[in-house]
Amino acid sequence: MDVDLFDFALPPERIALRPAQPRDAARMLVVDGDGMADRHVSDLPAALRAGDMLVFNDTRVIPAQLDGRRGDARIGVTLHKREGPRRWRAFVRNARRLRDGDVVDFGHDVAATVGDRGADGSVAFDFLGEEPVELLLQRAGRMPLPPYIAGRRTPDARDADDYQTIFASEPGAVAAPTAALHFTPALMAALQAAGVGHETLTLHVGAGTFLPVKATDTRDHAMHAEWGRLDAATADRLNAVRARGGRVIAVGTTSLRLIESACGEDGTIAPFEGDTAIFITPGYRFRGIDGLVTNFHLPRSTLFMLVSALMGLDRMQAAYAHAVEEGYRFYSYGDASLLLP
Repeated sequence: MDVDLFDFALPPERIALRPAQPRDAARMLVVDGDGMADRHVSDLPAALRAGDMLVFNDTRVIPAQLDGRRGDARIGVTLHKREGPRRWRAFVRNARRLRDGDVVDFGHDVAATVGDRGADGSVAFDFLGEEPVELLLQRAGRMPLPPYIAGRRTPDARDADDYQTIFASEPGAVAAPTAALHFTPALMAALQAAGVGHETLTLHVGAGTFLPVKATDTRDHAMHAEWGRLDAATADRLNAVRARGGRVIAVGTTSLRLIESACGEDGTIAPFEGDTAIFITPGYRFRGIDGLVTNFHLPRSTLFMLVSALMGLDRMQAAYAHAVEEGYRFYSYGDASLLLP
């Protein structure tokens, strides 16, 4: 499909620079068979049915942005994907100044050797020393806010909490599964009281989620890979939900992509552990999910393509036009949508 079909106009003032307070006070556009309705995330228990199951991503964002030096050259690094105990692949600012075997000093007694370059332009780094890389990043790294936020304000101490979900327990993401940022303990209690359950899986979101689609046709876009895990017990419980007539509602496109990666042609969700580079565009037949809670995505992005596949391109273009007109807040710290095909 022509990538231009997924474009839309978004005024810059619609990009949220801080989350709503409290988190579940964010607005929520419900798009379903009855049309569209303006709600709030706190209304979610009334918008779902007893027996439904929400599926959250429990990945935890790590301090994945590093500033270093190789000689006189300043090097900016955003970690992307772990490839080994001490090896990470990263996107690099000023990468032309690096050669294989160079050592980049990130300060705080943290350094890494430059490795090979990937087809996606990323660079491999092998961290020196014997301390766990997680400890090194705590010393030298900072929270990797999306470029459309970091480019408009300086990240600060608030972001360390604002950019983690209440489910975050498995370190490894370099971007938050932002749909789950709206959820609070109070909202979870209300959902439980309404008979709506929840499960978790893990998908370590990579920096590739922010890469622009440079191809003019979706068939020519190479999707980035991310590591995920959905265990057998969770798969069994999700299958049981659908067998008794409940709906599996993914919270975030990351949860959706992993469930669909784990799902067979017959709609049975199986255990999964490994990389997924699933790229969902209109024409895709969804097998494992029955709905989606997600934020409002970038024009021409793979995520807007995904929601268009779920709900229909014309419908999502109309929904996004409504959201812009009604003052919804977009992107990672913005408002939510509940999509029920």
